[in-house]
Amino acid sequence: MSDSQPLHAADAKAFDLFLHSIPAWNGIETGADALGLDANVLLHAGPPFASVDSISMPVLNSACVAAVFEGLASDFDQAESMIKSAEILLKPAQDHCVVTPLAAVVSASMPLHRVSDLSDAKNIIYAPINGGSRPSMRLGMRSMAVVEHLRWLNGEFTELLRAGLTQRLELVPMAAYALRAGDDCHGRTPAASKLLMDTLERNIPGGISDAATREFIDTSPSLFLNLWMAASKCLMLRTSAIDDSSFVTAIGANGVDVGIQISALPGRWFQAPASAPKGRIEIDLSAERALPAIGDSAVVEGLGLGAMSIQLSPEQEKNFADFLPQDYRDRAQRLMCGSHPGFGELDCKLGLTARAAVAQKQGPIIALGILDISGEKGRLGAGIYDMPDSVFSAAMAALQG
Repeated sequence: MSDSQPLHAADAKAFDLFLHSIPAWNGIETGADALGLDANVLLHAGPPFASVDSISMPVLNSACVAAVFEGLASDFDQAESMIKSAEILLKPAQDHCVVTPLAAVVSASMPLHRVSDLSDAKNIIYAPINGGSRPSMRLGMRSMAVVEHLRWLNGEFTELLRAGLTQRLELVPMAAYALRAGDDCHGRTPAASKLLMDTLERNIPGGISDAATREFIDTSPSLFLNLWMAASKCLMLRTSAIDDSSFVTAIGANGVDVGIQISALPGRWFQAPASAPKGRIEIDLSAERALPAIGDSAVVEGLGLGAMSIQLSPEQEKNFADFLPQDYRDRAQRLMCGSHPGFGELDCKLGLTARAAVAQKQGPIIALGILDISGEKGRLGAGIYDMPDSVFSAAMAALQG
């Protein structure tokens, strides 16, 4: 925040903890082992759904895929019936210290990246393995091709990641390197993904020799994203449970509603109806097919990167030029707490507070993939979502009430 608007004491305390968080990737565990996740529980992005009848179609599709993958159902129709009858339960991932992209859900046997805060042993966040360029759960399509890719991704590819992860990898230095190379650490992560996979390959005797695996890596520039989502959440959650602090610790959307949580009120969602991101539909469909905002990847903007630091990524800035609000370059200066030493000279401010959002009468902008609301076509394009300030006002009203 500017010198004329110093941080509230509780938010300053939170920001100091935030600055001392050191997120590092140090393992892979299943949802059952890491979280004690029950076999019939699936975790989705954003706040909770009001009812089973309100589940957005892409998330419902992914939940059906996960149910078949887990062997909970023999086919997608049975899976949907079990979800609608609450035999299979959907719960917000961030309430379980998990972040998941777009419409992807997390189930008990899925391997998850473990990102631990080296400054606080209790602060551990998990994220699923990124599905890359193949038929991926994050796109919200009901297809056996997605099930088959999950089996490969969570089997053979996960074992490769385990083989390469011979020591913990601190993630802020990797993100800083990527920003200097033109990534935004959300919609654009090719430099970070290459650095990640090159680092792992050096630890694998003989390197990565399988042609299909190599092709997957070379055509999947977002492999770093899920790790950075977990790191972003880890940084934010380091501030949890500080009296009177409005520091944002959760932010995401489920294709119906968008929501946040704040430090002083852990576990309590403040949410509002979501609208679709403003962007270019890349296939021949009406803009009415665009799903409202979805995904936990909004934690990257809640941190202060992605669209909130888009000036660091000329390619992303160019791609979204027609959809960015006029004040996009100034918004982080007004909403975020301050600089982080891990990002050195880079022009980015990090750490979002509800107090700042209410004072400025605006929330952050978020770069998001646009999914088909019907769950048939998957990704339609990408756009910019201007988050409503009403969720921050609601959080502050609860905090001050």
